[in-house]
Amino acid sequence: HFFSPVAKMPLLEVIRHPGTSEETLATTVAVGRTMGKTVIVVGDGPGFFTSRVLGAMLNEAAWMLAEGADVEKVDHAMTRWGWPVGPFALLDEVGLDVARHAGQVVRDALGARVAPPPVFEKMIADRRLGRKSKRGFYLYEEGKKGKTAKRVDPAIYPLLGWTWKPIKDREITERCWLQMLNETARCMEEKIITNPADVDIGIIFGFGFPPFRGGLLREADRHGLPWVVETLDRYAETYGERLRPAPLLREMAERGSKFYQS
Repeated sequence: HFFSPVAKMPLLEVIRHPGTSEETLATTVAVGRTMGKTVIVVGDGPGFFTSRVLGAMLNEAAWMLAEGADVEKVDHAMTRWGWPVGPFALLDEVGLDVARHAGQVVRDALGARVAPPPVFEKMIADRRLGRKSKRGFYLYEEGKKGKTAKRVDPAIYPLLGWTWKPIKDREITERCWLQMLNETARCMEEKIITNPADVDIGIIFGFGFPPFRGGLLREADRHGLPWVVETLDRYAETYGERLRPAPLLREMAERGSKFYQS
């Protein structure tokens, strides 16, 4: 599984099927390293590891939009926290039709817990596919010297039946990274991925989790898993069961464990 743009993105995610031989796995990893890629090996499952976890973050951003957050505030909060781009700018780059298809595959396998709000269906019905159609959450217009200028399209708000609701930057960033952590914990429960270092390498190199934070699991350890569980439970009471902490997180918090033991 390569990442776009392939020539620039350093990560290669190798997916191991239960029937994959050790020789095949070793050969594939060696080829990836020869190409200059940083390789992680994950188990087979819907969304593999990286797409499944990224999808959890993008879904949560879409839920915040459906609840009344505005696009620019969410994206700015995330870039100030350290992301290279915000979730809505990223969705426009990926393409909303592509994101919907990938999300449906994961939902078919994992159920309502990962269901998105109706934001995507409404956007696609209005032929808003993102940058490739020159309009998505943002409008893309030809600027000076052939450069593309973008701005949030205010027409999306009446389209979504949106009513503005204030939301703090801290809540935006917490709900996004904690949902990524939640889905990561479920992937670890399912043995899709087990090595904390591979998790953090995959998330930093695969889609730009702020590297100065050391990775998703380093960030969780820094806050402490009791805080993680308490915060997710609080958000779940307000926004729904999708935010309820994964069993692994609760068990580790009760034991006083960390992802990195030293």
